[in-house]
Amino acid sequence: MATPPTLTIKGKSGTDYHFYMYKLPVIFSDSGGIYIYTIELPTGFHQYVYIGITNNLSTRFDNHHKANEIAKEGATHLSILWESNEAKRIEIEKDILGAISTLCNDHMN
Repeated sequence: MATPPTLTIKGKSGTDYHFYMYKLPVIFSDSGGIYIYTIELPTGFHQYVYIGITNNLSTRFDNHHKANEIAKEGATHLSILWESNEAKRIEIEKDILGAISTLCNDHMN
């Protein structure tokens, strides 16, 4: 099986995070990670829809609290950065949300 394309996002810290990008729909194995829904634009770039973390990618998307909003925005891809350490997932999500805007995340000051 070919390696999926990557989506690189620079966090507020300047760190580059490399996500594997999958066209929806997709199913994952039982592992933790950071995920981001995107919309592929005609230019080939991706607009960020929603970023989140989970300790189980195989079940996180069942009854996701933002599923209706994500679908309404027209998400086309789900990108994953696998990370088993919960504290690290939280740190990465915070770093990325400090640098990007999404359509569906609740932004806090």
